[in-house]
Amino acid sequence: MTFDPEQLGQSKADLAEKLRALRKAAGLTGDRLAKRCNMSQSQISKFETGKKTPRLVDVECILRALGAPPELITEMAALARIANTEWQDKRSSWRRGLEKRQTELAALEAGATALRYFLPAMVTGLLATPEYVRASLSNAPGDTSKTVARKLERQAVLYDTSKSFTFLLTEQAVRWPIVPPPAMAVQIDRLASLSHLPNVRVGVIPFGTPMTRGPMNTFTVYDDRLATVENFTGRMVFQDSRDVGEHLAVFADFERHAQFGPMARRQLAEWAETYRA
Repeated sequence: MTFDPEQLGQSKADLAEKLRALRKAAGLTGDRLAKRCNMSQSQISKFETGKKTPRLVDVECILRALGAPPELITEMAALARIANTEWQDKRSSWRRGLEKRQTELAALEAGATALRYFLPAMVTGLLATPEYVRASLSNAPGDTSKTVARKLERQAVLYDTSKSFTFLLTEQAVRWPIVPPPAMAVQIDRLASLSHLPNVRVGVIPFGTPMTRGPMNTFTVYDDRLATVENFTGRMVFQDSRDVGEHLAVFADFERHAQFGPMARRQLAEWAETYRA
């Protein structure tokens, strides 16, 4: 399926309009349809007015209740999947202010219990030293001092033991030298130190680990409800359960090949020592 940014923005309105039209064509009131779907009438109303985006399973349930033919179910399912996907381009984030993006991330972290981070290229801000954070923002426009401060403030969430964090880093992510060698050694030491927190798991995947899947993108999964995937120009946000499930499955595959605990810390210590040398 191809995702066009303009299509992503219009798809929610299209989905709401088509659901409303299909219900009316079937001669059903919102209340009668809600009873057939075991939903509330207000939920159906929110779907049809675009105030709430239905999940793919919701759309399939509604279409079955309306007796829709298989080809229409397939068409509407594709539209629902697009409607549950959001494109956030990097330039828009820059225009709004990078510190606002930090506030959005903090809200996602606050609302999740189990957080999983796959990091094939660089260390994420939650695990970064101040020097590493500043260096990672060197290509961002304008004064980034507030963004650096906000990133560092967000790290407090790691000490919330009601949450669990799993970070998977490839060797490249750990060793990518965006700061001078002494600072890189300190950054790697920080990874080892944080791995001692009871609710934080830091896993590493060294070069040479046999893998059948390539580490294509940085992504984060918040519980089982939302996944974000990053590239050079922005990020996609997936809320459809099937898309989130696929990212959970990919994460589990990499997790099985990662080193954790004492083994990971020994590997990290070895990499840190190469920078000290």
